Amino acid sequence: MSGTPWARGRLLGGFGGPRLLFGRMYEDSSVELAVFPPPGARVLCIASAGDTAAALQSAGYEVTAVDVNPVQLTYARERLVGGGTREGTAEAVMRLGRGAAALLLPAWRHRELHGFLTLDDPVEQVRRWREELDTEGLRRLMRVALRPGGALAVALRPSFAGVVPPRFDEVLRRRLERTVGRHPNARNPLLWRLLVGAEPPGTSALWAPGVRLVCDDVVHALERAPRGGYHAVTLSNVLDGPGPDFARRLRAAVRHAVRPGGVVVLRSAREPGPGGPGWAAQDRSPLWGVVRAVRLGGTAPDRRIEP
Repeated sequence: MSGTPWARGRLLGGFGGPRLLFGRMYEDSSVELAVFPPPGARVLCIASAGDTAAALQSAGYEVTAVDVNPVQLTYARERLVGGGTREGTAEAVMRLGRGAAALLLPAWRHRELHGFLTLDDPVEQVRRWREELDTEGLRRLMRVALRPGGALAVALRPSFAGVVPPRFDEVLRRRLERTVGRHPNARNPLLWRLLVGAEPPGTSALWAPGVRLVCDDVVHALERAPRGGYHAVTLSNVLDGPGPDFARRLRAAVRHAVRPGGVVVLRSAREPGPGGPGWAAQDRSPLWGVVRAVRLGGTAPDRRIEP
């Protein structure tokens, strides 16, 4: 139906129907809030676990959230009216990794990590990261888990395994250091989700009942939208996994559905090419190699929105 492996609703190998993939989102919606048109605009996002949709509606946007996975969309609907958070496949994989680290490396146990995550001084955070957390033991463990042929690559479906950078253990360690060196840990929920699978103290449930939810492949949803019906779209990492035919369809669908002067945001776990990392260099999530924001030009050339 869609030409995208996301339609299977499964990150890992095996058989069966769609599953809940993401219990939380790992995208820094402050990027969208920085580059989107003023509140009141009509915008589209990937539903996933609902965090981005909730942040956009709370900021005053008219939000449509699309997901091809019906299990994921049902979960997003529940969360957007105050429902609880559940573990998806991504969280289960991260929980196993955190458990192995805590078993072998004392600094990676929950109490010690909690102390690290309550810091609010990036200089002290980098010092603690280098001296206490980014040890030789961590490097050995991450090599086993994240290199080609390692545990993650073996477990992922083939369409997604190719997205993981070849030396993802080193790549992820660099991205983590970049993040803790720029943003106060205590106010970075994306880091809390990744390192301890929890939210910072005082975080409230999502509440965005006005989000319009659509179960569809995002390309199809954009193709069916009125021409120029959206002022902006944020498409997560939908191009991580699909092939070039899907990418061509997506580009055409975006040009149909987003008016000239509108904004498109795309993320990727891949390492950046000659164009650089874009917003990934300064956002609060350590997972992304590239976060690109582009203003569509209509008859004029498109223009990147630089950080």
